[in-house]
Amino acid sequence: MRRSLTSDHVRSPLPELDTPAWLCDLDVVDSNLRRMQERASRAGMRLRPHAKTHKSAYFARRQVEIGASGITVAKLGEAEVLAAAGLDDILLAYPVVGPLKLARLRELLLRVPRFTCAVDSLEVASGISEVGVGLGRRVPVYLEVDSTDSRRLGFTPGRVAAEMAARIRELPGVVLTGLMAHAGAAYAASDQAAIRELAVREAAGLDETAKIVGGSLQRSVGSTPTASFMDLAARAGATEARPGTYIFNDRTEMRLGACGLEDVALTILATVVSRPAADRAVIDAGSKTLTSDSFLAGTGFGEVRGEPGLRLVRLSEEHGVMEVPADCDLRVGDRVEIIPNHVCPCVNLTDELVAMRGGRPEARISVDGRGRVR
Repeated sequence: MRRSLTSDHVRSPLPELDTPAWLCDLDVVDSNLRRMQERASRAGMRLRPHAKTHKSAYFARRQVEIGASGITVAKLGEAEVLAAAGLDDILLAYPVVGPLKLARLRELLLRVPRFTCAVDSLEVASGISEVGVGLGRRVPVYLEVDSTDSRRLGFTPGRVAAEMAARIRELPGVVLTGLMAHAGAAYAASDQAAIRELAVREAAGLDETAKIVGGSLQRSVGSTPTASFMDLAARAGATEARPGTYIFNDRTEMRLGACGLEDVALTILATVVSRPAADRAVIDAGSKTLTSDSFLAGTGFGEVRGEPGLRLVRLSEEHGVMEVPADCDLRVGDRVEIIPNHVCPCVNLTDELVAMRGGRPEARISVDGRGRVR
C-alpha cells in the first residue's frame, strides 16, 4: 500500500505562483519582530536589527515602526539602499577599506543623519577619519571586540582592545561611541546552556573593555541565538543588540533552540520535476535557490515542511535531490515547502518575496539589497 502525503505544506496548489518561490508569512514575521522588540524593551536594551537577512527597505521600516532604534547593515550597498528609502540611523558593521569605498561612505554621511561605522584596525579608522576631517565633522565609530573568541574580526577584550580604542580616540575625524561584538561561536554551540554562556561572555567582554576605556559607550552584541538571553546580556553590561535572522528564522535556528517550527516565516515553494526512482524525487530548487549551506543545520540541505520522511540530500545548481520512502506517492507536479538551512543567503538569491497571509499570496516585497555585496 502506497503512503499518501497529507501535510498541508505538500501539494499546495498555489497555481498563480511559478516555482521556485520564496514564501514569506507576514503574520509570523510580525510576531517575530514584536517578540524580539519586547525582549529588548524588557532588558532595557536598544534593538538595532541586522538587515543582511531581509535586505529589504520594507522590512527595515517595519522594524523601526515596531520600536527598533536603528538598523545594522553588512555592506555599503545595503546602506545605500536603506538610505534611499529614508532610514536615518544606520550602523555599518563591516570595515570600510580603500578609496572607492571611502568615497561612497562620504556620500552616505551626507545623506544619513546618524551613521556609524565599525572598525577593528587603525588603518580602517584612519581612512574614516580622513573622510570626517574633509567633511568638517567627527564620524561615530564602534570598535569591534572578539569577546567570544570567534576568531573573525575584533580585538581581544580588556587591555588589548582598550589600547586600540585609545589610539582611535586620538584621530581627529572620528569619535568612539561604542564597542561591538558578534557571538558567531553560538552557531557551533552544542546546547542552550552553551549559548547562554556565550551571551554572557559576549557582553562581559565589552563591559570589561568599556570600563578600561572610560566614557559613555554603547556595548553592542549580536546574533539571533544569543538574543534569547538578552536579559542576561544586559545584566552583564550590554546596551544594544543586533540580531538578524530572527525576522524569518530557519532550520539552523530551530536546531539551536532559538525558535520553533511555528516561528519560521520564510520557506521555498518548489515543484517536483522528476521521480526517476522509487526512492528519489527531484525538485526545481538547487544551490541557486537554497544555497549549499549544510553544516549549520546538521544533515541535508533543508527540511520539507510537514514531511520529515522526505530528505533533501543533494543539490546541484538547479536540482534538489530528495530521498523519499519507496511507498511514498509523491509524483511529478506536486509541490513542497522547504525550510532553508540558512535563510540569509537564500533571500539574497531572489528579487522578491511572495508575502502571504492566511495561506494566500497578498503582495510582492522587493529584496532591494539583493546582490549588494560591495
